[in-house]
Amino acid sequence: MKNAAILFSKIPVQWQSADSSVLYLDAVSVMEKRVAGIASGEASEMAWILQHPALYTAGTSANAADLIDPDRLPVFKTGRGGQYTYHGPGQLVGYFMLDLKQRGRDVRCFVAGLEQLVIDTLADFGVRADRRAGRIGVWVEMPDGQGNIKEAKIAALGVRVRKWVSYHGISININPDLSHYGGIVPCGISEHGVTSLAELGIDTNIGKVEAALKKNFEKIFGPTG
Repeated sequence: MKNAAILFSKIPVQWQSADSSVLYLDAVSVMEKRVAGIASGEASEMAWILQHPALYTAGTSANAADLIDPDRLPVFKTGRGGQYTYHGPGQLVGYFMLDLKQRGRDVRCFVAGLEQLVIDTLADFGVRADRRAGRIGVWVEMPDGQGNIKEAKIAALGVRVRKWVSYHGISININPDLSHYGGIVPCGISEHGVTSLAELGIDTNIGKVEAALKKNFEKIFGPTG
């Protein structure tokens, strides 16, 4: 990945895993406080791995018309970039509160680093995934059931940066209820679907995917502690 070296830091990032599902507004509150602490030099960087109860979030570019079924699940407006997305059980969410002042001050490079983190993690499970020009997220190719190949999103990205400190992050579909994506136009893209490791025939769990994510995070962003 071009300019990847600027993202690396030798200072350990606190790696924290939630033991139970975290309410969305509670997660935002924790991130806001941590970001302020990092910006002031009073807190260390943090990677937070968790799951949310079933819900939709609307990013700063969300189009109201893309909320197809507003009564299906709770909807939260959020300060991250992007449009509508779904979070729920069976989906790994990674929130990364990193000091970009120490990592090159390059938001595009940071986003590319998150994409590469997901791509490398999925590769550990035998899944070939990649970026797509003009489409945020990480994508795979898969059979459409009619002898053809289709593209589907397996991971979403949405970040915000305040005072050069990042927050929000990524979500990887392991075995969520994919039917919930029917209530929105995911990330404003209607011509391609959404998939998961389970739908691709990969039998795994949150713990195993997190372990792979942590290993690959350390290669790109530096040590964790």
